[in-house]
Amino acid sequence: MTHSDDAEMARLMQLALQLAAQGEGHVEPNPMVGCVLCDSGGEVFGRGFHRKLGGPHAEVEALRDAQNSGHQDRVAGCTALVTLEPCCHTGRTPPCTDALVKAGVGRVLVATLDPFEKVSGRGIAQLREAGIQVEVGLEQRAARRLNGPYFKRVSTGLPWVIGKWAMSLDGKIATRTGHSQWISSRLSRELVHRMRRRMDAILVGANTALADDPLLTARLADDSPEGPQRTALRVVVDSQLRIPFESQLVRTCRDYPLLLACGPQAPLSRRKELEARGATVLESKHTEPSQRLDELLRHLVAEHQVTNLMVEGGGKLLGSLADAGHLDQCDVFLAPKIIGGESAPSPVGGLGLATVDSAQTWQLIFHHSVGGDLHLRFRRADD
Repeated sequence: MTHSDDAEMARLMQLALQLAAQGEGHVEPNPMVGCVLCDSGGEVFGRGFHRKLGGPHAEVEALRDAQNSGHQDRVAGCTALVTLEPCCHTGRTPPCTDALVKAGVGRVLVATLDPFEKVSGRGIAQLREAGIQVEVGLEQRAARRLNGPYFKRVSTGLPWVIGKWAMSLDGKIATRTGHSQWISSRLSRELVHRMRRRMDAILVGANTALADDPLLTARLADDSPEGPQRTALRVVVDSQLRIPFESQLVRTCRDYPLLLACGPQAPLSRRKELEARGATVLESKHTEPSQRLDELLRHLVAEHQVTNLMVEGGGKLLGSLADAGHLDQCDVFLAPKIIGGESAPSPVGGLGLATVDSAQTWQLIFHHSVGGDLHLRFRRADD
């Protein structure tokens, strides 16, 4: 390809990535995938993305789009740009490699390989064996960033951990008396509910559960046209199972799933009562909190297919996650208020760092104003 061809194909792959992003919150634990079909002149005549879990994949959607728009005769010999290696195994849907081969696609440009063991290079090999020209690596970094949560889960067995908190200009999440409702604006809180709709699980510590009595569900305004896309698993790290039976979390656990992670010293009687009320209790035999936390994260992936985990406090839990290097993303709502007080809590506790130069570098992904607050999103700079 000429330099101009390279630039045009990069633009089309970026289009495929934009399509893929529309599946966020609908396809997990599957990855977000987009596909664009074009002719030798770079004219697009088919677009598709993976819309929902169990539904057709991006390649099939793009082929259908070409057919439905009257361009079926342009598919043979065309170029397909796909943001992730096409699947080559039968899961919830048939293999996408078969669909591309059957359609007579001449070339496939793939942004990045799929780390999933049943694919992982096999999809590329099958396409090449069928005589299709395949190139890998176009817009690879952007594709890997888009599906960072998926790549982490598949590669490490751990979920993508999002720390979320609201704080004042001076970095406080509550007053010296513990009062925190509300630091952020109403619009910020509504945005958090929309974020919850896209989560697989929401995690809080026992102190937050006791102090705030949260519900941890996605609740939208009555006039909102949107409804919850998924029901997140609510998780509380509660080593002694101190959560009250009359708390909102326990009272609603038959309607919204609740997982309580406790240690070996938790009273058996409380465990039995909580389970009788509909909660699931995960008891760890580890006495070291960091080991229990790692065990919990791996359990969430292995048993609940959690890809995106949002942690809503408190500072002790977020600090433990930060100390262990588990945090991948931070969503911070900065309110135009000054709280003050030496004893007023900050969002991240834990052991912390000994020196500033040992701090992990974070990259600002975006920022925007919401209800007078500033919403900041950061990701690890090396992701």
